[in-house]
Amino acid sequence: MGGAAAEETSALGLTPVAPDRTAAYGEHPDQVADFYLPRGPRGPRGPRGAARPAPLVLLFHGGAWRAPYDRRHVSPFAAFLAGRGLAVASVEYRRGGADPARAGRWPETFDDIAAAVDTVPSLARELGLPGVDPDRVVLTGHSAGGHAVLWAAARHRLPPGTPWHLPSPSPLRGVVALAPIADLATARALDVCSGAVGELLGEVRGDGDELTARLALADPAALLPTAIPTTIVQGGTDIDVPPAVADAFATAATRAGQDVRLVRTEGGHFPPIDPTTPVAHTVAEEIAHVAGTGPAS
Repeated sequence: MGGAAAEETSALGLTPVAPDRTAAYGEHPDQVADFYLPRGPRGPRGPRGAARPAPLVLLFHGGAWRAPYDRRHVSPFAAFLAGRGLAVASVEYRRGGADPARAGRWPETFDDIAAAVDTVPSLARELGLPGVDPDRVVLTGHSAGGHAVLWAAARHRLPPGTPWHLPSPSPLRGVVALAPIADLATARALDVCSGAVGELLGEVRGDGDELTARLALADPAALLPTAIPTTIVQGGTDIDVPPAVADAFATAATRAGQDVRLVRTEGGHFPPIDPTTPVAHTVAEEIAHVAGTGPAS
């Protein structure tokens, strides 16, 4: 078995891990989040030696926005992060519909990303989850989920009056995007995930103006700078979302005057979410650094 295939088999072949709690952030069946409570060391302690509540990591799974790929495949990674002393909310969201090959729904996929980021931290507070600090939030996501978190951090850059606009940045500690579909224009040009970007945007043959308008609202690279600390973890041999996509986002960020930390790792697309790999430990360290609980690698 080749390297990329072996990496995928390893990451997707792990036994799913049940969450500590599941709660809805909306009325649709896909609008739910699985909570994994912190179990490991929680970093700095308070003045009386008690462990500080853990920052809340909102985790968005990948899978090219297609319905067969749901949050279960990142549950071992969510549990791994919880074992490192982080609280995790693994977010489900609407993807493709009845056609399993279809990627995403316009605008519902974006509705859910925005609703989750706006709602889940408050939901964690209302649930009284022990050891969780819902005021320290880090967004992390893999592949299509990486797009989700970069886009969510840029909603204040959307034109006023457009869907999902925020008047000011979300109160986030930062974003750690893993092999993200970070630059939609570049990903579409490279046909990443077999046309997934066009499907996400509801591309209709001959309707170029509508596609251009949607791309301007949906592409994180078109919404820079965000002024939110941003890290990208990118495998050097990734053939699913090639490094050129992350590089295009980083270049756009530089042009916009925003510093983006680009961490290049060994391997391909799946090691960042595979807790059996050293790359997953690098990811955990990057998240802890952004959250303010540990050093960067």
